[in-house]
Amino acid sequence: MSDIRIRNYSLLPQVVKNLLIINGIMLLATFVFKTRGVDLNAIFGLHFYTSKSFEIWQPITYMFMHGDFLHLFFNMFALWMFGAALENTWGSKKFLIYYFVCGIGAGLIQMLVNGVQIHLLSQHLPQETIQQIHDIGPQLFKGNREFVSKAVQKINVAMNVPTVGASGSVFGLLLAFGMMFPNSLIFVYFLLPLKAKWFVIFYGAIELFYGVTGTNNGIAHFAHLGGMLFGFFLILYWNKRYRFLKIKMFNFKKKRNIKYTTSSKYYYEPHHLSDEDYNYQKKQKEERLNLILDKISKNGYESLTQEEKEFLFSQKR
Repeated sequence: MSDIRIRNYSLLPQVVKNLLIINGIMLLATFVFKTRGVDLNAIFGLHFYTSKSFEIWQPITYMFMHGDFLHLFFNMFALWMFGAALENTWGSKKFLIYYFVCGIGAGLIQMLVNGVQIHLLSQHLPQETIQQIHDIGPQLFKGNREFVSKAVQKINVAMNVPTVGASGSVFGLLLAFGMMFPNSLIFVYFLLPLKAKWFVIFYGAIELFYGVTGTNNGIAHFAHLGGMLFGFFLILYWNKRYRFLKIKMFNFKKKRNIKYTTSSKYYYEPHHLSDEDYNYQKKQKEERLNLILDKISKNGYESLTQEEKEFLFSQKR
């Protein structure tokens, strides 16, 4: 998206750290409440919108719920691995927006796929059977699974079994990492080095194959693809805004025919300055640039004032 390099890189930036903590707390709470007969995944996991268990908060809360420790571990490891680099580059605010857009988008895509599946399977079943699935839900299958057709089982899963996990957001982060740092090496299974761009393409193709063929049931493959899809369009939107701002700024300078002299805020003409003045202004400019980059690291590009943006663009000539 840009050629800005962050000076103060944090291995555990603020948003990534807080997301790791929240997800860990929610898994612990899930185990504790389960011993008391309360299923938090059923409350906060994402159900199909026609399910009796659907609640308005679920498209957000499902991202913080996980089925077991391994599910949590792999998602959180990927969140740290890709998210730290992105948050350091984008800033905390922009990174958090991206994370939630990918997660919510993944949930919407999963609901859309479930809706299509329910519609196709329902055409071959009596209406009273569909109503029974809706009214009774998972209770329909307790001790009775072998007597229920596969079509009814699939409808029940699509309608009443909640989707949980941060995988949609994580796959969005994976896509962003591949676009931002395409030639960075990712070690598959900690052994096989693969460039990030090829890793993203490979993983996306695998998820599409699994989703279309129904392989590895129990995993929301289309939610993973949904996270990547929403992330892709958000990055395109940001890139378009960024390019528009650069073009607008360039045209503004050209229109006004600005000639920068020794008294200019941003530029100076070295041949008008003594060595001492030149070095002093160069140092002042570098210090100001570092302050702006630090501000981007903490709060994102949008936090800059118009004057700071103009100064930043002036350094990219």
